[in-house]
Amino acid sequence: MEVIPQERSWVELDLSAFAQNLDYLKSYLKSHQGFMQIVKADAYGHGAREIAELALKKGALYLGVANLEEGKLLRMQGIMAPILILSPSLESEIGEIIEYDLEPGVSDLGFAVAFSRAAGKRQRKVHIKLDSGMHRSGLRLEDALDIYRQIAALPNIHIEGVFSHFAAAESDAEFSHYQEMEFQSFVAALPHKPKYIHINNSAACIRGYGAFSNLARFGIFSFGINTTDDTAISQALKPVMSFKSRISQIKSIKKGESIGYNRDWIAEKDGKYAVIPVGYADGYDYLLSNQAKTLVNGTLCRVIGRVSMDMITIDVSQVTALQTGDIVCLLGAGDESIKAERLTGLYQGSAYELLCQIGRRARRYYVDGDSLLYSAPMSRRDFVADDFADGKLSEIISKALSQRLRSKEMGNLIYRDILRSFFANKDRDLHYRKDFVHEVSFLPSDIEGYYRVKTTLSYHKVLDSERFIIACARSDEELRRYFIRRDVEYRWLLDEKLELNEDSFRISAARVNGIELNCRIRQQQNSLEIHCSHPALEALIGQNLLFEIDTDTLYPKDMHQFSVFISELTQGVKIAFNYPEEIRVVQPVTVFSGKQKNPPITFEPGRIVVASSRQNWVFPLSGVVFSY
Repeated sequence: MEVIPQERSWVELDLSAFAQNLDYLKSYLKSHQGFMQIVKADAYGHGAREIAELALKKGALYLGVANLEEGKLLRMQGIMAPILILSPSLESEIGEIIEYDLEPGVSDLGFAVAFSRAAGKRQRKVHIKLDSGMHRSGLRLEDALDIYRQIAALPNIHIEGVFSHFAAAESDAEFSHYQEMEFQSFVAALPHKPKYIHINNSAACIRGYGAFSNLARFGIFSFGINTTDDTAISQALKPVMSFKSRISQIKSIKKGESIGYNRDWIAEKDGKYAVIPVGYADGYDYLLSNQAKTLVNGTLCRVIGRVSMDMITIDVSQVTALQTGDIVCLLGAGDESIKAERLTGLYQGSAYELLCQIGRRARRYYVDGDSLLYSAPMSRRDFVADDFADGKLSEIISKALSQRLRSKEMGNLIYRDILRSFFANKDRDLHYRKDFVHEVSFLPSDIEGYYRVKTTLSYHKVLDSERFIIACARSDEELRRYFIRRDVEYRWLLDEKLELNEDSFRISAARVNGIELNCRIRQQQNSLEIHCSHPALEALIGQNLLFEIDTDTLYPKDMHQFSVFISELTQGVKIAFNYPEEIRVVQPVTVFSGKQKNPPITFEPGRIVVASSRQNWVFPLSGVVFSY
């Protein structure tokens, strides 16, 4: 890499090697076949999001995951491609499977019926799994056709694919041909063939099985691991993952001395060994004790003694010019002896397992050949807010702000005085306004000393109740009370000399999504509350709708200023002030809190417009004061 990490251990993931492996596997596809990239178990420890993004660029039609949580995480990370859940799902997961637009693999009629009920009016895609001989999940052969027909007849379900899985495509040709024939016979008997037919894994494609299918599933081979005994495949594939560490100590040993727990290794002669600060807690398997080899400065060095929780020791007697801090490659490219399949072959283990567990305490670095692209956190999973309880999440946010700003005081201040107000009540959804347009017109009035004022207000917002309030008060203190209420959509400060009635403040129109609302006035001691509602709104709760409020009121001429304030988080603000000829000069003063602190101001005869960009956010208590 261009930049070598200064860490005790790290994982390198070569995306150029992954792309090369995909090209090799795709060369075995027939002209009618596409491929699904398997990214379950965090793409076998390689990073599901990173692998998914590159696979899709290389032409993947689908992504395959093991369960709801894996598919949900990809959606939260912005992956919008079709995602198939390969393992059976629980009925309790159906709601989120639908919410995140995932496609379940179905092998149970009861699940299919429940999925159909929950699907609503939209057709939801599923893939039906057949057990062709592996005897894990899937419909048994003798029942499959009948259950398939029952699932196909369910409303709101569309069978997008049927699939099965080879048990031993790498090693058992006879049984693989049997599975192939059983699956093909099942597909041939279907009244209507789904869009996708898939049984092939990587090994099956290379072996030439399943030519009738039109979708292959690429897994372990795409990561450069060959699970067959074919050396030609090993030469063609390049390991994507490398696990590296550093020498933390170099020591001498005398003949007859032992190393590690239970004295499993005893020196047959004087020599030299190095301590490496990784162990089975880092995913380096305990069964590699006294067997595995590592690569140090181009020389293979054997692991001696037992693999401990946090350390291993290696024989470096043959390595020259060695010093602490030198890099040790424990797994990956560089030599056949340190490939995952070779290491697990030493103890009849699984390369799948080793890849998934390696580097548990290591940061991941994504590279393209020798160039460093970016790094990922030590955790095997990106930060997801839902993983944490509210108290812990609040602590994380506060600490993250402090670290980012390099000031504990500033981090605490921003969290305590700004963000915490948004999180004050977890049971309330945080809604915001969008495309806020407020038009204010001062007109002549029959009432001496007052302008007649017409206002029109429109904005988009998520409706959270079938009713809301418009408030008019005669004092700042009384009006302030309405600013802390979430059920109030509009507030007006009336001159204290005026009577609180419809002659002084009237709602000309109140509409939501074009529906004219019923407005009922409730007289308070120092305020008017206009309660707006309509029975039709109940069915629209939770939807983003257009609100429109028009008022007709009075404003004293001798105030010499008029203010418009934003009371909620708002995206895109336009405020227009129309005034008569007798007001010769108007000076707007903007107080905008947000990215665009000084929005553009347009001056026209008798009209001033202050408008932020539609994309910019404006925080509460922003606004404009028009002085005249």
